[in-house]
Amino acid sequence: MNICVFLSAADLDERYTRPAREFAELVGAGGHTLVWGGSDVGLMKVVADGVHETGGRLLGVTVDFLAATAREGADEMVVTESLAERKRLLLAKADAVVIMVGGTGTLDEATEILELKKHGHTAMPVVLLNTEGFYDGLKEQFRRMEDEGFLPVPLTDLVFFAEEPVGALAYLEESVGIE
Repeated sequence: MNICVFLSAADLDERYTRPAREFAELVGAGGHTLVWGGSDVGLMKVVADGVHETGGRLLGVTVDFLAATAREGADEMVVTESLAERKRLLLAKADAVVIMVGGTGTLDEATEILELKKHGHTAMPVVLLNTEGFYDGLKEQFRRMEDEGFLPVPLTDLVFFAEEPVGALAYLEESVGIE
């Protein structure tokens, strides 16, 4: 399975790196491919290292103005001209999406895949890994959107909220029929 992970390229503390690495190791040990923004810095590096060290493939999609931070030795690295093209390719190469902690770029990527799902343009499973309650506020906002009629489909049809990495991968594998 090709698992696209949206996450920060920032250097973060153990509260965020530990679960990210744990998820990455599960991905690699499961023989899956990481599809990610291609950076070899911060949390992106943590995840790429974990997948690579446990036998998974690395498929990066970076953008030309970030190419200097692209991971050397990835199994595949694509360089795009724009962030919009990068996002399109990340999703095109994925069978599933996991959203980890991040800033505005991660939030942009997350809302894009959820909007595509809402309109029926993709059926791929999406997991929001709610490390340390990072997305509690967003989860509450989504619930309000659902309660007040802003979501034409149930929230549970759009995204699965996982509190731990093992639950995130288990949901994905079940959703795509991997046992």
